[in-house]
Amino acid sequence: MGRLKGKTAIVSGAGGGIGREHALLLAIEGANVVVNDIGTREGANAASVVEEIRSAGGIAVANTRSATWEGAEQLIADAVEEFGSIDIIVNNAGTAVMNDLWRFTEEEWDKTFNVEPKGYFALIRAATPHMARQGSGSIVNTSSGSGFGHPGAIAHAASREGVIGLTRTVAKELGRFGIRCNAIRPFATGASTEEFADVSRPWEQLMTVTMGAHPGTEEKPSFDPELFSAKKIPPFVVWLCTDAARDVNGRTFEVRGDEVSLLSEPEMQRTIHQQGGWSLDLLDAAAPAGLTAGLSNPFTLDDYPHLKVFKA
Repeated sequence: MGRLKGKTAIVSGAGGGIGREHALLLAIEGANVVVNDIGTREGANAASVVEEIRSAGGIAVANTRSATWEGAEQLIADAVEEFGSIDIIVNNAGTAVMNDLWRFTEEEWDKTFNVEPKGYFALIRAATPHMARQGSGSIVNTSSGSGFGHPGAIAHAASREGVIGLTRTVAKELGRFGIRCNAIRPFATGASTEEFADVSRPWEQLMTVTMGAHPGTEEKPSFDPELFSAKKIPPFVVWLCTDAARDVNGRTFEVRGDEVSLLSEPEMQRTIHQQGGWSLDLLDAAAPAGLTAGLSNPFTLDDYPHLKVFKA
């Protein structure tokens, strides 16, 4: 306890779920916590989380500004005015719309992207002058395993993968000022995963088939609430904000149940070279043997004819 004493932390989307757990643990470790949540999700209440923290002897204030481009600068200003600094940002807020990709509207797409990564960037942008002047700061961005590809959640998958590019760039650009930025792909069972466990809809069946533990089967991913409790996510997030993680910057971690994994960064697997450049004929001859050998299309789903029926 007390590893973050005197530090000021903002947690977006902290009125419930994983964000609430982040806020509680940050406070236990001595941080002054700005519990940020607009309260639109069922049960989300920044004030109640603040009351929990204060009842346990911690320091916290509630903030109901939108952690988007419109509210970011004032949210940072509120934290600095209240506590005198901004040392930690946990970008946790998010939204997900489930639908067939061809049914997605611009409004649904923008609803997701306005929060992440746009809102995440807005908070980072507003906090950077404060953190850079003091020569320190820790930012943790919330991505998702959905970024690996999530049928039925095209905007969520794209936005969360955008968070990874944001994280890498912030780390490279701001590391010289003592600011660290890392990302997590958390998995915890809660309200947002309950609908994923329902395979009654075609795209939910598609998700199970293409994202299941065993490709080619309809085995559902595990949603065991005891194993994948939201309480198991914050310890690693808070650890990333301590001096113990001073050398960790620009990296992505999966936090899932009892496991924390460092994920690899993209790297070239195979390369073919042609002096003067390639033509289609040359690619016909060289690519199958040297570049794409062994690759197959696992998503034709020929064993699931009912999923191959298109319904506009």
